[in-house]
Amino acid sequence: MKRRKWDPKTKAMIVLQGLKGKPLSEICSEHHISQSQYYLWRDQFLAKMHLAFIDDERREKALTSENVRLKKIIGDLTVELKKTEEWQR
Repeated sequence: MKRRKWDPKTKAMIVLQGLKGKPLSEICSEHHISQSQYYLWRDQFLAKMHLAFIDDERREKALTSENVRLKKIIGDLTVELKKTEEWQR
């Protein structure tokens, strides 16, 4: 059976139906998903729902700091690789 790919908006819509009280059996039948799939999506949704309330400035600051951290790691690894190459000559 070919696997389907669900876009995030559809997953959220399905999860919200369940959170609003629609019977799980109806949701799963209507969208042809298993209950375990629904619960997985629900748990992911609930774990990340706080991100909807983070303002853009704070999100951008977090992404910028993550970017700086990753660039430092890349720089350190590049220096280490060059040292290794020089040592092997």
